[in-house]
Order: sequence, then C-alpha cells, then structure tokens
Amino acid sequence: MTKAKAVIMDAKQMDRALVRIAHEIIERNKGTEGLVVVGIKRRGSTLGKRIAGIIGRIEKAEVPYGALDITFYRDDLQTIAHQPVVNQTEVSIDLTGKVVILVDDVLYTGRTVRAAIDEILDFGRPRRIELAVLIDRGHRELPVKADYVGKNVPTSHKEIIGVRTTEEDGEEKVIIRERAADEVE
Repeated sequence: MTKAKAVIMDAKQMDRALVRIAHEIIERNKGTEGLVVVGIKRRGSTLGKRIAGIIGRIEKAEVPYGALDITFYRDDLQTIAHQPVVNQTEVSIDLTGKVVILVDDVLYTGRTVRAAIDEILDFGRPRRIELAVLIDRGHRELPVKADYVGKNVPTSHKEIIGVRTTEEDGEEKVIIRERAADEVE
C-alpha cells in the first residue's frame, strides 16, 4: 500500500458531515416515519449505523437499520477473487413501502450502488431509495447520483480514497493516495 498524499477529512470533519447528512435526511423526509437506513458493508455499514443513531437521537425515535453484503450482486465477481470474502447481510424487516437510505463510504463508478439496489429489491419494494455517501469522488460509469454527500473530492483514476473508521481500522480519517501499479479498485 502506498503512502497517503493527504488527509482530506479528520475525525471531527467526518462527524460533522454525518450530522449534516442526518439533518438533511430528516428535513427531506419530514421526520423518520417509514425510514430505514441500510449500509453497504464494510465501512458504509459503519457509517450507516452512525447516521441511524444520529437521526434517532435528534428525533427521539428508533430508526431501523440494516447492512448489506453485495458480494454476490457485483458485476465483477469473477475478477475480484477466486474465493471472495462474503459477509452476512443483515436486513430483518420487509422494505416494502419504506424509504431506504442507502449508505456507502465512497461513491465512484456507481457499480457498488447498482449491486446494492439489486439486493435491496430482494427484501421488498421500497417506496423510494435515497443514497448517502461520505465522499463523492466522481468518475461515474452508471447514472447514479447521491442525494446526500459529506464531501465532493475530485480525483484522478490513479488515486484512491480511503475511509478509515475506528470500528474497522482503529482510527478515524479519510485519506487520498496514489494507486499502486498492480492495485485494482
């Protein structure tokens, strides 16, 4: 792994962005009625859980939360690994008629979001799916646009955005670094 070029968000900036996103979700949806937050594993689920908690504290309401493992819904499954690591999807409620807030850490090509939407539809037919991301780095290959964005960070294809969370990595920050010559994202 190559060294970080820059830290583009520290822990305080990440927290402020998630609080702002939570407020925007509440405002757009006029509260929490019918709202479900679903994060894409791994770091999207961590951020989604935080957003659900922030919304719950602000509105003094329980916000249902779930997590998706999109491994088998990916369109590049054959190219990522011979033995892909599969985590458990944790969606315990019927999503029919709900407003699903889909959360991911970084929005790039849109392919992860497409795979997540395919999986969400296996759990019912939501009234609406809205997308929240901590970082939007551009370079879309599919017509996907986030409804809630923590920070827009223009990048080149030679760069990688790394979101690090306390729960997953023991530290809290977002970095940008150069892609190693043999590295695939």
